[in-house]
Amino acid sequence: MPTYVLMTRLTPDITKKLKEREKIGRRWKQAVEEKCPEVKWVAHYSLLGPYDFMDIYEAPNEEVAAKVSWITLSMGAVQAESWTALPYGRFLELVEDL
Repeated sequence: MPTYVLMTRLTPDITKKLKEREKIGRRWKQAVEEKCPEVKWVAHYSLLGPYDFMDIYEAPNEEVAAKVSWITLSMGAVQAESWTALPYGRFLELVEDL
């Protein structure tokens, strides 16, 4: 299955409620699992920088990855981007043809 990276930035309202973050995060993950049961979570990180969180996950296609971003936006993110991630070995295979 293809790998995707979800980069999320939360709204200022949610960042003011950091003590409630775990509960909010559980509701978000439950919504994604209900609407996109084929998603397999690989990693979840809190970040210091322009994004608040980075999630790495596998999904069968870009449509499911888009749904993950849309669910994230609908639940309080001001920005949510799902990026395609290629394993480095596959990248090297692809660039051999250039």
